[in-house]
This record gives sequence, structure tokens and C-alpha cells, in this order.
Amino acid sequence: MVLRIEDTDAERSDDALLVKLLEDLRWLGLEWAEGPDVGGVHGPYRQSERGTYYARAIDSLEAQGRVYPCFCSPEELRLSRKAQLAAGRPPRYAGTCAALPAAEAARRVAAGARPALRFRVPAGKAIEFDDLIHGPQRFASDDIGDFVIRRADGSVAFFLGNAVDDAEMGITLVLRGDDHLANTPRQVMLLEALAMPVPRYGHLPLLLGPSGAPLSKREGAASLGDLRAQGYLPGALRNYLVRLGHACPAGGWLETGEMAKHFDLGRSSKSAAHFDEAQLRHWQREAVTHATEAELLEWLSGRLERVGDPGRRSAFVAAVRGNLLFPADVEPLVAIVCDAAIALDDDAGREVSAAGPAFFEQALDAWRVHAPDFKSWTRAVGGTTARKGAALYMPLRAALTGHTHGPELAPLVALMGSERVAERIAAAGARAAAGG
Repeated sequence: MVLRIEDTDAERSDDALLVKLLEDLRWLGLEWAEGPDVGGVHGPYRQSERGTYYARAIDSLEAQGRVYPCFCSPEELRLSRKAQLAAGRPPRYAGTCAALPAAEAARRVAAGARPALRFRVPAGKAIEFDDLIHGPQRFASDDIGDFVIRRADGSVAFFLGNAVDDAEMGITLVLRGDDHLANTPRQVMLLEALAMPVPRYGHLPLLLGPSGAPLSKREGAASLGDLRAQGYLPGALRNYLVRLGHACPAGGWLETGEMAKHFDLGRSSKSAAHFDEAQLRHWQREAVTHATEAELLEWLSGRLERVGDPGRRSAFVAAVRGNLLFPADVEPLVAIVCDAAIALDDDAGREVSAAGPAFFEQALDAWRVHAPDFKSWTRAVGGTTARKGAALYMPLRAALTGHTHGPELAPLVALMGSERVAERIAAAGARAAAGG
């Protein structure tokens, strides 16, 4: 895998953004054999540093008479496009500058004009290639207007830079969104004119948002950095992405090393896939389940200081991991273990009131005898109160955690410590005696 940075658009390129991009890709679990930060035999890996390759290609095209300068202004091009659409014709460059004499072009340049450079599309040609997703494709060159390969500011356009880099770097397979399908015949013509190898192309359907429009920021799309900040684990994203628009034969959790053998381009959908946050959350829960303790401790970094030393943190994470989806979910669980007092939610309050003060008096007496042995304690409370099952454990959970649901109670009790357990049982008894 070669990582190339297409940064010829100076307004949209920034070194700080590049650093963040590389960091996010590595966080996702991707590694590249060649790239801007690791080097390689096909460098440089930033298009802004590859001008020599583009100049050589343009020189070759100029020598063949395959390009010409275009002095049309953006406003002229906009009006031409508008007129073609109004006439029911597909918009394409009208060829205004295609026959401009060389002397006139030179005069304009000498006067200070800065032309773009257009590729002269041959007439009456069929451009064909076998798309790995959509099958055989055929385009008529007469439907494709002469296109810009170098902008008026001197920067190389996508059509040329992308195609030349693919050839120079030995890229054999290009997978990209099907919004690029119309670009491919242009790049095939360029590569053929330059006598450069043409890679295989596969155009994958775009992802759609909830409204059915292509996924975008407006549709709620998030960058890798955004998803990381929300607390998603990289394994969740990998497992979701390997199935998004792809009929992955494996239904369960896949480690990164297993994914390649379960990926088959032939199983890719020809129709657009819809982003489903519920599915991503499913894989997030799986990711938490399959994460190592070290991974979870890093994921929860900064939220576990109150729990105590590393041993207590490990025990805490083991106790609560089944109740975590995002890092923020751990905070109320930390409070259960560490706070001096807790508030009872409505369900817990009703459970405490229903159990009555006598139940908690007996529970407190039993704790003084059996602490910190949770099993012996609950067995003793059950014996003295004639309660079992939910009737026994639910009021105890309500009193100790403030909720009627949550992680397994025994590990939490061990982490609370004997004194805190006694205080909460006593507080629940007082509450029950006061009528809730």
C-alpha cells in the first residue's frame, strides 16, 4: 500500500492537517509500505513535491500537439455551461480556444494573461475499460469536452496529477467512489497519450446518509478524528467498514489480521450503502467486549484516577466493561464505587421503600458479621429475611448503587470497601424508615 498526499490545491493543504491525517489513519489500524513519513522507492509522496513528473508529462503532450492554452475566464465558462444546459445538451467545453493560433496565444501571454492548459480530446474515439465493480464500460470521446490538466495558477489538475502518479508509482489497482467514474475515461486517454500503463479501476458506490443523499458533513458524517473523539474504538470502525457495502461472509467479530481473507471485491455492492449508526454502535459494543485490559485502560485514560492504584483499576475495568459503550459511560460507575454518598433514581427509591427498614437493618447486621465476603453476606441476608432472587438482590443493588440495573454487584461491593457498604445500607434503612 502506497500512501500519496494529493495536495496540489494550496488553499486546502496544510502541514498540520497532514500530521493529523496520518495520526488518524494509524489510529484506525492502517499501515503503509510507502508514504510521506516512511519514504520508499516511489517518492516523493506529496504531489506538491512532484512537479518534475508533471512537467515532463506536459512536455510530452505539448510535443504531440495534444494540449493547448485556454484563456477563457471562469465567468465565460459558467455562461457557456448555463447555455448548454438550457438547450438540453450535456455541459462540456465548447472549444473556444482550441483553434487559437500559436502567435495569438503567445501575444496574450506576453500581455500578462495566464492560461490554463487543456487536453485535446480526440474525436470519434471509444474509451473502454472493465470496471471491477460495474463491469465493462464504454464512453464516447465526442461526449467529453477538452479538459484542464494544468490550472491558470500553474498547479496541476487532478486528471493529470493523479494519473501520472499512478503510473510512476506502479499503482496497479485503483478503488474509488463511483463519482469518479466519469473521470476515468479522461485519465485513460491521458495515460495512453503518454504511453504509460493504465491501472485496473473499480468504482465503489458512495455511502448515503439518513436522507438518502451522499454522506457528507451536512448529513452527519464524521471524520476519523471526530469518531475517535466521540469514543469509538478503531476495531469497531474496522468491523463496520469491512461490511459496509460489502457482503462479508463472516458474521462475527474479526481481528484486523483476519479481515483480508474475508474481503472479496466480487462481494462489493453495486448499489449505494446507507450509513447506519445503530450498526456502528453494535460493533462498538463488540469492540469493548474484545478489547484487552490495556486497550480499555488507555481508552478510559483520565477517568479512573479516583478508583485508585493499577490493581484496583484493573478490577474495576473487569467489573464494568460490559456496561460501557463510550468512555463517558464509566463516570457514573466510578461515582458508585468512589463517592461518599449516592443519589437513588426513582426506580431505586421505590425499591428501597418497598423493602422497608427492617430489611436493611438485617442486611446491616449481616454485613458486620460477614464483610467483606459478598456471597456469605447475601446468603445470610436471604436466610434472615426469607428473600431470594430479585426480591433479595434488587433492594441491595438499589441501596448500594442507586440504580436497579448495572454491572455485577459483587465486584462493585468489593471495590466500595466495607465501610462504604455499611454506610449505604444504613442510609437506605433510614430512607425506608422515613417513608422514601
